[in-house]
Amino acid sequence: MDDIRTISARPSAMERARDGWWIVGLALPAIRFTQGFIYWGGGSRRLIYAPQKLDPHAATWFANKFQSGMPGALFGSDKIIAFLLHHFDLLYASFIVFSVAELVFGLMLLLGLLTRLSALMTIGFAVLLMVMFGWQGATCIDEWTMAAANFAMGTTLVLGGGGAWSLDAVLARRTRLGEQSWFRWAGGTAPLPVSEPTMRRAGLVALIATVAFVVGFYDYYRGSVVTPFHGGPVSAAAHRVALSAPRLGADGLVAFHAYLNGGTAAVPSHVVAARLADATGAVVERWDMRALAALPAQNIANAFDYQRFRTGPYGLVAPVGAVADITLPPARPGIALAPGAYRLVLETVNGHRFAVVASVAR
Repeated sequence: MDDIRTISARPSAMERARDGWWIVGLALPAIRFTQGFIYWGGGSRRLIYAPQKLDPHAATWFANKFQSGMPGALFGSDKIIAFLLHHFDLLYASFIVFSVAELVFGLMLLLGLLTRLSALMTIGFAVLLMVMFGWQGATCIDEWTMAAANFAMGTTLVLGGGGAWSLDAVLARRTRLGEQSWFRWAGGTAPLPVSEPTMRRAGLVALIATVAFVVGFYDYYRGSVVTPFHGGPVSAAAHRVALSAPRLGADGLVAFHAYLNGGTAAVPSHVVAARLADATGAVVERWDMRALAALPAQNIANAFDYQRFRTGPYGLVAPVGAVADITLPPARPGIALAPGAYRLVLETVNGHRFAVVASVAR
């Protein structure tokens, strides 16, 4: 008799599943609130609390942040960034749409309304953040951290739904929406309308995707998984000026293409000196910080209207992502360079040097 009572007291599989889902429902609101607040905060800052971020004439104009991601953007997204930067109407519309989407789907997560759909959208935002800005972070990879956490939280909410204390729960309890398959796919607090084996596979796929996303990008950006720690394919700490397309005249005029394609976006790089040396290493021309600071505006042709090379009190100043064709006038009148190869070197305030070889035609 005691054995019978023990067996009858054991919860059924359905009861265990219901109790497990009840516990999940209590655990999810903290994740849902945090994910929602992150995206609501991002959208509300640009649309409500700091609208100057959407003002093209303000120093905090969002295009500056957008352009700063270009050096390390993956899978060709740097070309998409460059295209949008050259087409203002599309650029501005993209910022408005993205900001509104962040605001709306973040608020929906805060309220627990159509939670699964909203979480799926935030997964998309996390992927964009990782691909375009995941390389950034001078002391730690800040954008990677944000993207990785948001991807994992979004995946959890897609599988788990809105949980307790959500509008999804209210609608499911007080209306017939809880019986609708589309509502359980888009929101709801009940399990997805799939079989148990399918749900298990979905959970496994979500775990594998999250591990691949988190670990894969971490290893690419910083190593420390199967390789030693490294600064990343694009340094987020040390500014780097890539020089190309040099043109050198016999009169000493030097023109070149410059791209600040690395370093922290928080502060600009300062070029304080330039020099031209011949094949023996002898310096034949030198431009100090005063000469660089005095360059006429027409000698700096920036490729974009936002992050720009410009003159400053101590030479040239450039934020990350700036691209320009720069012309240095002859350093001294009457110079006549002999035909041959020369080496142009730019030096930044922290002592880093960047060089390109130019030639005077024979």
